[in-house]
Amino acid sequence: MTTVECVPIGFVRSPYRVRGDAPRQGRLVDTVAEIHIYDAYLPGLEDIERSSHLIVLYWLDRAERGLLRATPPGETRERGVFSTRSPARPNPIGLGIVDLVRRNGGVLVVRGLDALDGTPVLDIKPYSPEIDCIPGATGGWRIKKEAGSGAA
Repeated sequence: MTTVECVPIGFVRSPYRVRGDAPRQGRLVDTVAEIHIYDAYLPGLEDIERSSHLIVLYWLDRAERGLLRATPPGETRERGVFSTRSPARPNPIGLGIVDLVRRNGGVLVVRGLDALDGTPVLDIKPYSPEIDCIPGATGGWRIKKEAGSGAA
């Protein structure tokens, strides 16, 4: 087995203090948060203002790591964790697409992030509508249920 080491590039400042505070999905609310970048990584922010949206990868440091099954919100049946967006997973990596409101030096003010206050940030990438938007993509089990098939 390969060992992987991730080094945080910064941390989140948000109004969410505990898991119950955070929304189910950050894109569903207009809450503003801050991403504070450590000094050693400040050069990596050059030209970030050219992007209206960012992909933020963060470490869900307070999530359960031993679960391989999860019950999605509104569902009664457990599913394999890799078919859900549950934060409880072997490697609790969060992924959020956020609006970049503004940059204040080493602080990125963003909208739509569901991370708890103090969450370590692993990476930031520009969102590219040409690459990251996939027309016709499906959402797995949720699409089947919403289509009225009753399949779960």
